[in-house]
Amino acid sequence: MSSRERILNSLRNAPQPFGPIEKPATYLSMTPLADRSPAALRQRFIAEAEKLACHIHAIDSAAQALETLLALLAGDERVISWTPELLPLPNLAETLTQAGIAFADPRDPSVRVGLSGVDAALAATGSLVLASGGGQYRTASLLPPVHIALVKESQILSDFEEWMTIQRAQKLTRFRQSSNIVVISGPSRTADIAMQLILGMHGPGELHILLLAD
Repeated sequence: MSSRERILNSLRNAPQPFGPIEKPATYLSMTPLADRSPAALRQRFIAEAEKLACHIHAIDSAAQALETLLALLAGDERVISWTPELLPLPNLAETLTQAGIAFADPRDPSVRVGLSGVDAALAATGSLVLASGGGQYRTASLLPPVHIALVKESQILSDFEEWMTIQRAQKLTRFRQSSNIVVISGPSRTADIAMQLILGMHGPGELHILLLAD
């Protein structure tokens, strides 16, 4: 018998510290929300995202969204972006082309702004859930110094638990189709150096959320 087998056998035969544990029938949310109406979720999401140093732009129309986007891209000639057809903003490609802004190689580290959609926005924490793959480039939200996320109000969910419940109901199809999934809570930050908070250390230091009315 090898040393490895002896160790594993000892572990298997050792007294168990806990008895059988039944799976709970219900789970409590980590961040309980008293009001889960769409209006309350929208208000909570905005409040929590602003606490995380996100810039929220409440948008009422596609025209206003394009105008706001062009203002944020002022002076830029290129942008790292999800494929326009995968973003919830009509006429995006045409508008950027007319403004002289081209879609850059998603691996180009010299581009200032990344543009993405989201899979969900989480009201309880002000976080964004993004899945990558098939024209949804992960670098759009991770590589440039500035990240602009397009979020539809109908994408605001209560919390991460609700999003996971939806994924399980869909047999985790989104997980299997994606190269990775990230949860973004505000700009990149660290406090490792002398306990001083610094934004933009490991990713975008600026996050703009264009909140689009459905």
